[in-house]
Amino acid sequence: MATAKVMPMLARKPNSRAAKRTTMSFLTPEELLSVLKTARARSVRDWCMILLAYRHGLRASEICGLQLPDIDQKSGSITAERLKGSLKTVQPLYEHRGQPLLDEKKALREWMKQRPVDGSDFVFTSQKGGRLDRTQFFRLFQAIAEKAGLPAPKRHPHCLKHTLASHLVAGNVNLALVKQALGHKSISSTMVYIGTSDQQAAEAVRAATMKIF
Repeated sequence: MATAKVMPMLARKPNSRAAKRTTMSFLTPEELLSVLKTARARSVRDWCMILLAYRHGLRASEICGLQLPDIDQKSGSITAERLKGSLKTVQPLYEHRGQPLLDEKKALREWMKQRPVDGSDFVFTSQKGGRLDRTQFFRLFQAIAEKAGLPAPKRHPHCLKHTLASHLVAGNVNLALVKQALGHKSISSTMVYIGTSDQQAAEAVRAATMKIF
């Protein structure tokens, strides 16, 4: 049976508190590449952080909380201890020969070569040494996003998690897989990224009935 194509949910009209909570911003593929390019020009660390946050749907606290044992470059995997009741996930790290800015294995290799040996167990360290905290990550992402020409609503690092979700949904990825990629325990958490229109529903009904009759 044919299924309706799903679209990433854009901002709903803020006519209620619930609507405001579900309003979210995400980056287009072009905007994401612009942010990654700007970050790469700024530093390997910033590029690597933003890329991993996008690729694995990590919050600011989660990307800052990554520790060296969480990254297994030999097997090519990353373990994410997610917050707010989300799942702990172990996901592969990928190369991307077609678009070097999306090659997370390369980003990690380059960062690990430059990463200061300061006794810290955290993957991403500050210039002064020790863990880079979420406030610092927010500020650096905001500066990079602004330089990349993004509008103000898209200058928050949580946009990266929304962006992964929207890109997966736009690619018609099964919702169960989207749920796992984002580390959600409940499918209801994933559903906030999904929106369908009356036209899409009508097209699904038409396609289904055409096959049956």
